[in-house]
Amino acid sequence: MRWLVGWSSTAAGTGPRPAAYSGTDSPDLDHPSRPDHPDDPGPPMVHPVGAQLLWGDPGPLWAVGDWRPDEVRVVRDDPATRLAVLGRCGASDEELRVGLLAARGGALRHLTAWPGSYTAVAQVGRRVTIAGDLAGARPVFHTAWAGGTAYATAALPLADLIEAQLDVGHLAALLALPDSPEALGDSTPYKGVRRVPPGHALILRDGSRDISGYEPMASLAIAAPQLAPDQAVEGVREALVEAVRTRLAAPRHAPEHGFGDRDPGPVPGMGPAQRRAARGAPAAGIGADLSGGSASATLALLAAGLPGMPGTPPGLGAGAGERLLAVTFNDLAAEAGRPREAEIARAHAIATNPRLRHVVVAAGPEALPYADLSSGPLTDEPGPALVTAERHRHRLAAGSADHLVGNGARQVLDAHPARLADLLMDRRRRHLLRPVSALARADGATAQSLFVPFTVYRAARRLARTSYREGLEELAARLLRPGFAASHQADEPVTGGAVGAVDASLAALTWCRPGPAARWLTGEALAEVSVRLQAAAVRPTGLMQRPGERRAAAALARHAADHRVFEQAAEIRSQRLHAPFLDNQVVRACRALPEALRVQPGARASVLRAVLAGSGIRELPPGWGATSHAAHAAAARAGLRASVDPLMELFAAPLLADAGLIDARVVRAALHAAAEGEALPLDGLAELVSTEIWLRRLLARRGTCWTGSAAPRQRAVAGGVVRRPSL
Repeated sequence: MRWLVGWSSTAAGTGPRPAAYSGTDSPDLDHPSRPDHPDDPGPPMVHPVGAQLLWGDPGPLWAVGDWRPDEVRVVRDDPATRLAVLGRCGASDEELRVGLLAARGGALRHLTAWPGSYTAVAQVGRRVTIAGDLAGARPVFHTAWAGGTAYATAALPLADLIEAQLDVGHLAALLALPDSPEALGDSTPYKGVRRVPPGHALILRDGSRDISGYEPMASLAIAAPQLAPDQAVEGVREALVEAVRTRLAAPRHAPEHGFGDRDPGPVPGMGPAQRRAARGAPAAGIGADLSGGSASATLALLAAGLPGMPGTPPGLGAGAGERLLAVTFNDLAAEAGRPREAEIARAHAIATNPRLRHVVVAAGPEALPYADLSSGPLTDEPGPALVTAERHRHRLAAGSADHLVGNGARQVLDAHPARLADLLMDRRRRHLLRPVSALARADGATAQSLFVPFTVYRAARRLARTSYREGLEELAARLLRPGFAASHQADEPVTGGAVGAVDASLAALTWCRPGPAARWLTGEALAEVSVRLQAAAVRPTGLMQRPGERRAAAALARHAADHRVFEQAAEIRSQRLHAPFLDNQVVRACRALPEALRVQPGARASVLRAVLAGSGIRELPPGWGATSHAAHAAAARAGLRASVDPLMELFAAPLLADAGLIDARVVRAALHAAAEGEALPLDGLAELVSTEIWLRRLLARRGTCWTGSAAPRQRAVAGGVVRRPSL
């Protein structure tokens, strides 16, 4: 895991001091604040383990982890004005200096306008500004410490720093309302550690903190002017091409091999690529997922079509630099019917591109969801990716050192059903015709199909006429009603197609709705979440968004947080995963798409088809843009059936039950029923399992992120914060 950390104290030269490099002085380290200065001994030192000091007092900043040299850039205008950019950024040094000068004048948006995915930290005198991204894939956290404020791009190091305890209320809100930022607020799983919302920047001055949004907000009374559809799609194409070009223009990297990673030599029936994949090491250069879906295929075709060397660096094998490594995952252990056969066929058709080198990774039961839950790294937060980490590692081990993935495309391009209410608020009723008609045909011709348009229109009109406060208070009251679990079970869409598209859309036409795991939470946990909602309902929110915009932004933030957990859980040494759809510039371009275009059936596939056509790629296989929900549901059910016994052992005495969040007997019965094929929300079960796994890894953790004479005496969540009630 890679992260950066720093702090701002109440006065310059006070607070814990950063340690200098081993026997050498940093040119930015102010000597009056050094611990060995005779006139200012200061408090004891503390610094993160394995850190690289970027600059010293006032306001020290470290980069921690296995950062590549080209991923850490620091520019200076003068000794008191400097900018650090960590990650993959497509700006030149001169552009970074211009952005630094703009940030000095207060124009924070300039720090987020470059292509790529990165975190920018600007220091101007005693003012420190840390800009988060729009999606939330690169979050910023902060906490009060040593008379000032410490910040980081990971929550666990800050929890270690203040010896934080577990926030059980946050876990309850995360399970009950995962897509609702109202219940989560700015909290994290650690008490005292706060999260900066997406699209905002943390501004520190002498320890005091302020959180400011850098994106312009549209008025609720007057609709913002919208671009023409062709112009908006062209903006998406330019942003995606620039995002992919930024990755291709970066230095190429080869995996680092230690003594235990050396190639053992020829193995009968295995070539170099197979031996490398068996060791879990990625290939050198750049590659991409090629799942057969529209998002990953778009990135692979764009990367292969751009000028330059899309593949491995020269000198690393035959055909080096000529072809992009495209990886397709073939699940051989899914249920009968082979729901992935169509995807595999589309991937093979796309891979006929002469600049693609296609690799198919076949996987059996060892790569099903819920496989090998006993091992794996501790992630910063819980997330559903913990139950599929082994599945992802199996696929990514055959990838490249820099690997493109299509995560986030659905969230930034698809129209959330609540956007139908936005159209009504803007008095554009005629644009409802196509999406409502498509919903009427989605579940096949039935006697109820004739009533679908009216039902959907009525639900959209109800949402458009419901205020934000009323929506939150209604859900808060619903959580407290007796029999909430049964009522939620009756009207909740079930993963795997048990409930049709119409019911799922109707359930989403609301300001806030329970998640799939809410049905298994205890009454005490639901009451805690209800209190959070009631507090959020009366809290001033400033300029309010439309319901569709707000729900879409919340869904994107939740997916970005899950993507971050996925990166940490499935991390392979020497590999970097790139999700261009979550880049700031791509998110902005997708938000500029007119709502009337977004709500049309098949809008995501149409936009990506236009993006490829504008780049000269017009021949696409039949079935382009088909969804893969059925394939994922089939794999989840097969994995649940194969791992039902270990899951029963996991929930024999779960920590979630000790915390009062679930009833262990009810969850065990649900796991057994789902394994037997009963229609239950598999996503909700995955959230429960992943949270239980994360809690066990957190409490079994040893060590801390800090060292020095003033380092914390114990790790975060020490002493077993989740205690079993006495009998």
